[in-house]
Amino acid sequence: MNRGDKHSRRKFLGGIATAGLLAVGSGPILLGCGKKEQTASGEQSATDQTTQPVSSCDDLTGVSEQDLGVRKKLGYVEKSPIADNQCHNCNLFLPPKPDHKCGGCMLFKGPVFTDAYCTYWAPKV
Repeated sequence: MNRGDKHSRRKFLGGIATAGLLAVGSGPILLGCGKKEQTASGEQSATDQTTQPVSSCDDLTGVSEQDLGVRKKLGYVEKSPIADNQCHNCNLFLPPKPDHKCGGCMLFKGPVFTDAYCTYWAPKV
């Protein structure tokens, strides 16, 4: 009964070794997510935007140029041109936390005005 190369021990052990290396190598990367970094002045700045309190919906501190490009590509505007289509009644809107006045969006990073709009607006279900 010849099983051929389809079920060889060599391939099985090679797959196990590859999976182990991926698990070990990705651990430090995942541990670094959301950590605070020291700035030149010694202050800590959050690398994860969700942990940083936002005092204003205009404050885009910590939002990368790439993420700003995504906001622009999706047609985000601070004031909706359509009265019934605003972020606060969009299915993708993340409501503001109790101590914040702006929410967020599932599609892009950064603060979102409740009366804003983008081209991916979807009615709440």
